[in-house]
Amino acid sequence: MRVPPLLRAIHFGPALLVCAVSFLTALHLESVAGAAEVTVALFCGQCVVGWTNDLVDVNNDRLAERVKKPLVSGDLDARTLQILLPIMAVLTVGVSLLSPLHLKGTALHVAGLLSATLYNVWLKRTPLSFVPYVVSFSLLPLALYSTVSRRAPLWLVVAFATVACSFHFLNVIKDLEVDRQQGILGLPQRVGKGPSLGIAGGLLVVAVLDIVFMRSHRAPFLRGGK
Repeated sequence: MRVPPLLRAIHFGPALLVCAVSFLTALHLESVAGAAEVTVALFCGQCVVGWTNDLVDVNNDRLAERVKKPLVSGDLDARTLQILLPIMAVLTVGVSLLSPLHLKGTALHVAGLLSATLYNVWLKRTPLSFVPYVVSFSLLPLALYSTVSRRAPLWLVVAFATVACSFHFLNVIKDLEVDRQQGILGLPQRVGKGPSLGIAGGLLVVAVLDIVFMRSHRAPFLRGGK
């Protein structure tokens, strides 16, 4: 099935994964309807982040001939995204406020989106490229738990952050040399392929140990709160 250009521009696979994990997490805290409302709000946010990324990177993507990206292939016009982006940003805040996230969860959601946007426009070119992944994905479980006025378990926050950070190192590897040529020198590009794989693997091990250790010690996992 062909994914429409607007969905491809949000990096549909990763966005779908984020929304699926968030829905399953929210489902332990909210009703199905409430979890769905939260997930719609998060999906809107993923649109903002993904579209911003493609707009910022369009020239580099063209030079690198990344024809799978809709702005490069011509399946989508940059002007369309420029018009839709502010509309989606406003919609994201509105849907978040109307969802079980309410004010506190919306503030955390927006903070995570700002962190991700900062990555798109600047930090991806610096040694601090990993920081937005840690910040944004640490805020995500905090936002989800705010729907029931509970503090997210520390182990869950650590799991979200370490897995997301690992993905950052893995995701960059395929374009590492091209990125270097274009002056995109985030931490993975600076340390190289081998160390990036090692760091990504180490972070995944930390995430697994974090989950297994806390579960074995009967740490609270999404219990009650409805």
